Amino acid sequence: MSERNTVLRSLHDVGLAAWFGGSLMGAVALNGAAKAQGKTWEEGARIASSGWAMWAPVGAAAIGVHLVGSTGLLAVNATRVVTQQGVAASALAKTLLTGAALVATAYTRVLGKKIELASSGDPQDAEEADRLAVDAGQAERLLSYAQWSVPALTCGLIVLNALQGEQQRPAEQLSSMWRRARTLAPYVVRAQHWHLLPH
Repeated sequence: MSERNTVLRSLHDVGLAAWFGGSLMGAVALNGAAKAQGKTWEEGARIASSGWAMWAPVGAAAIGVHLVGSTGLLAVNATRVVTQQGVAASALAKTLLTGAALVATAYTRVLGKKIELASSGDPQDAEEADRLAVDAGQAERLLSYAQWSVPALTCGLIVLNALQGEQQRPAEQLSSMWRRARTLAPYVVRAQHWHLLPH
């Protein structure tokens, strides 16, 4: 119970902080500044696209760092997932939420690329943009929602991380493991009874 996993926790937390913070800052400040400073739709879209393109490698690295830390923590806590009541449910919820955040992040990048190509002013980029499934107007509308989904989902991950931190308190671990043992006890007794019956 007292084992330390400082490196894994740091990777998990720093990566998640950058993922959440970067997506929130972009949705609030970068997009807002681009709209305020751009005299035309194309100019505002180019400003926003340039900023998001600069952030993309950092955001991808943050996600990778978070996933390494998250996977490592899940591995080292595998026993708790099985034996401590409530941990499996929070781990499953966190996995599903992480998957949703990854999908939302990838989707915003696809939509952002469409707008970037459509607003660049380069005829070749315009042709490439036309080959993508959605038009620029639809992409912009979808992106305005999708970009807010990423900080919302990663905020949910932060809340679940706080819950899992509470679940690791020694008193909470003992209490939850005792409740899980009491829940499983009838099944163990039945299995032993069945094993002792003559066949």
